[in-house]
Amino acid sequence: MKRGGGKPLFVSARSLTVVALPFALAACGGSSNTSSTSTSSATGAKTIGVSIQNREAQFYQDMEAGMKSEAAKYGYTVTVVDASRDNSKQQSQVEDFISQKVSAIVLTPYDSVAIGSAIAEANDANVPVFTADIANGSKQGKVVAHVASDNVQGGAQAAKLVCVALGKAGGSVAIIDEPEVSSVQDRVKGFKSGLASGCPNVKIVADIDGGGERAKANSSMEDILQSHKDLRAVFGINDDSALGAARAVDAAGLKGKVAVVGYDATPEARTAIKAGSMYGDAIQHPDAIGAKTIDAIHAYFAGSAPAAKIAVPVGTFTKADAK
Repeated sequence: MKRGGGKPLFVSARSLTVVALPFALAACGGSSNTSSTSTSSATGAKTIGVSIQNREAQFYQDMEAGMKSEAAKYGYTVTVVDASRDNSKQQSQVEDFISQKVSAIVLTPYDSVAIGSAIAEANDANVPVFTADIANGSKQGKVVAHVASDNVQGGAQAAKLVCVALGKAGGSVAIIDEPEVSSVQDRVKGFKSGLASGCPNVKIVADIDGGGERAKANSSMEDILQSHKDLRAVFGINDDSALGAARAVDAAGLKGKVAVVGYDATPEARTAIKAGSMYGDAIQHPDAIGAKTIDAIHAYFAGSAPAAKIAVPVGTFTKADAK
């Protein structure tokens, strides 16, 4: 803010009272502005632009809450926009953030390969980019740090649930997948590895793309049940997939006969687990992912180099955990 200057002003004692009040008010105003500037500087007032691939999902709502809560500790402003599962829209949002001169960008990519060009644009503009939950799968663009659940470990946790549900008898298992998403690739990798080591009598008979959406997962599960009458379990790569699959299982009169395991442990999934429509879930901690993302950004702002990959452990949730 520019401040004006000038020669000292001399007034008579008679006029001193008249001018005192305006100068006092001006002094208060100046003091207030200085204080505001100092506060902003002390808290490192910065704006972080966040583009979430699907803001309607409970997981991402919880992650957003974790980001905002942690950002408040540092005095950062978090601006969140919804990409609505549209890569073109998400790329435009990155361009908007660059134009707005945000201090950092956080992405949960809808298309982890196609997003690379947008990340490269941010790199060219010297805006640091961080990813949360879903990594950049492109050879383009450089990300400072990626914060996510340990999805390989989480997939293994889902496998453990399936092994317990089926017991020694084993049987046929299906996967409702979303193969173009990097985090899902890790989940499926961990799931398959977990089945192979934990219950070798289990056989994967179907691996179908459910798009991560409930309606599509429901339709995919209906097809699987028609093709595999002996199916004993299904792994949905997120809770929308699992809930869609559970609806098909219930409609086919197979509730309790086909174990449905999901990934996230959202409130709706927990209710389904309590009711017996789902067997269990690998449980993520999206609020912790959000908070750790902000911590990584804060470390970067402070001149430290955060770890390139920051993993948040995944647990399990079954009916025994439901209240």
